[in-house]
Amino acid sequence: MIVSRKTKISAARQVSYFVISILINALGNALTVTLNLGSALWTASAVNLSHLLPLSLAVIMAAEGVGLVILNAIILGKIEWQRIAGNLLFVFPFSFLIGRMVVLLGFLHITGLPLLVRIILDILGIVFIGIGISIYQRLNIILHPADDFMQILRFKFCRGHAAWAQLLSFTPPIMLLILTVSCGVPLAAINIGTLFALLFQGSVVGIADKVVFPHLPHLRLGMN
Repeated sequence: MIVSRKTKISAARQVSYFVISILINALGNALTVTLNLGSALWTASAVNLSHLLPLSLAVIMAAEGVGLVILNAIILGKIEWQRIAGNLLFVFPFSFLIGRMVVLLGFLHITGLPLLVRIILDILGIVFIGIGISIYQRLNIILHPADDFMQILRFKFCRGHAAWAQLLSFTPPIMLLILTVSCGVPLAAINIGTLFALLFQGSVVGIADKVVFPHLPHLRLGMN
């Protein structure tokens, strides 16, 4: 993998790409939560924890983000306050944006669509998540802690291989899912979409790196 750090991309264009990536990712997460045919692993773990604990989905997702900030610092072996601030600045508004999109999608009654259409929409949601991750990981301005976690694993341990890094990054949410099941909570948000995310979300990120805004390289990798 060849990564350029010298490509000149204007600040305004970077901000535009960043906003687009956030909206795409949030919509993908909201679709999978609303359809309940399988969410991405981190979202699924948050959904199940929200059934175990008397807290909203947005609050649980924010709490997971804080935990990942700590885990990222441990893996890096140092505390980078700028990175931590960026993670937290990302996670709280993003978590609540997903919550609001779930509410808005509820008005569209997409859960009443035929099963095949819902499966397609759910898989499309996972694809949207992968595309969003690809864009803002390449920008590397500020990242959701889960995607920062995956990016750290990708370039620190997986030689830039997105699919392997994504699989490795799913270990914590899988452990959280096991925890909720052991506490007697019936699994929710686990279905065909979850399997698709587990097997292919990393590959979607890698493909999107090449075909979605292909002129956008991985920037600021010296921070990883």
